[in-house]
Amino acid sequence: MLRVGRSRAVSAPLVAGALVIAAAGLIVVRQAPAAHAAQNATVAPLLEPLQPLIDAAEVGAVVTPAPGRYTGPVVISKPVTLDGRGKVVVDGGGKGTVIRVIASGVTVQNLEVLNSGDQHNDIDAGIRLEGDSNVVKDNVIDGCLFGVDLQKASRNVVRRNRITSKADVALGVKGDAIRIWYGDANRIEDNVITGARDLVVWYSKDNVITGNDVRHGRYGLHFMYDKGSFVEGNTFAHNLVGISMMYSVGIVLRGNRIFHALGPAGTGIGFKESSDAEIFGNEVLYNAIGLAFDITPFEPETTTRVYGNRIAFNDIGVSFLSDRPGNIFKDNLFLSNAQQVAMSRFERAAQAVWQRNFWDDYEGFDRDRDGIGDKPFIMRSYADRLWMDVPAAGFFKGSPALAALDFIERLAPFSEPLKLLEDGKPRVSRDFTPMRPDDDPDLAKANHGPAAEDEGKSDTPMVYETDD
Repeated sequence: MLRVGRSRAVSAPLVAGALVIAAAGLIVVRQAPAAHAAQNATVAPLLEPLQPLIDAAEVGAVVTPAPGRYTGPVVISKPVTLDGRGKVVVDGGGKGTVIRVIASGVTVQNLEVLNSGDQHNDIDAGIRLEGDSNVVKDNVIDGCLFGVDLQKASRNVVRRNRITSKADVALGVKGDAIRIWYGDANRIEDNVITGARDLVVWYSKDNVITGNDVRHGRYGLHFMYDKGSFVEGNTFAHNLVGISMMYSVGIVLRGNRIFHALGPAGTGIGFKESSDAEIFGNEVLYNAIGLAFDITPFEPETTTRVYGNRIAFNDIGVSFLSDRPGNIFKDNLFLSNAQQVAMSRFERAAQAVWQRNFWDDYEGFDRDRDGIGDKPFIMRSYADRLWMDVPAAGFFKGSPALAALDFIERLAPFSEPLKLLEDGKPRVSRDFTPMRPDDDPDLAKANHGPAAEDEGKSDTPMVYETDD
């Protein structure tokens, strides 16, 4: 017997039983909220696969899935139109390519395409085109390693898509927003790209790239072994490199804006062993290097025509790693660059042609008021350019010490300074209409636009979708 207090006697087994019941009650009470929440939780519906809808469609049909979220992968092997009407999500589930088009004449539009795989070896993409004359437009492609991948695909249109790569990986291991691999005469138009690695064109020709906005990537646009592509009206901002041409021929850049390519490799437009390029009417602003030339032009007797561009607010306006003939600079604006033109050590740009450019540091007059300075603009190698020959001296660039040394050398040079470049007819006003390369009587007449006819052009007619 166990006595509790002064007036009651309770048996030990009874007390033990009561404690067990109480403990059980506490357990029930504590578990009840969790059980209640589980009963009221909304169970995510199972995603419906999209492939059966594609398989059931007739050739030429318009497939419009009901609004909702569908699973990939999807393979389209016949000419149909897949239209999500802005209400359909296709989720790859983190594996492989989400939508693969292996037919020609297919349209994929108004979809949200998500979550491709993450394998570079397999080039996991949001949408892959392996046929010709397809259209990919008005889609949102997000969380896909590669955005739109064109493999041996020609005469396709990629238009008005919004593309981002995987958000949880470093820039160097992201995929390309748009990748053209052995593809000719494609049109890449009005896409908005951010946070992807590159927009890259390899082993291709005659592609037209217009009206795109590319930001926060590695290469805004990267050509490798390309021929005859036409690039107009694009914006490339906050990329490590704006536009890079490597081992390419006949590329035309017109009316593009390239700015804020900063960092150790920051370059607005880079040329590596490329030839016969036309650079007209572009704005190249706020970059570490505006234009960089490396063994360009590469092919003998070819030219790189740099006309009517605004090259401003860069650390270096134009950089040369070698002095090669064939680079022509006419009617450009050189404004507020820390260094207008720079060369590799003990090199100069004397073989380049410089005519009628506006240099904001020109020291001369225009007494006959013809808009051309009375004396040439000449850049010589004084002490303020010592850092080009002795890289370690770059630490002092812009410092009072180097400025004082430069002043003394200009005042009383011990020897004739090396002439780096000469513009025989510098402009004294920045307000003028630049001459187009095709209108230059000093150049052989040639059409360098997207419809140019030469032996490198494809014999297949270029047929594109023309509606909105």
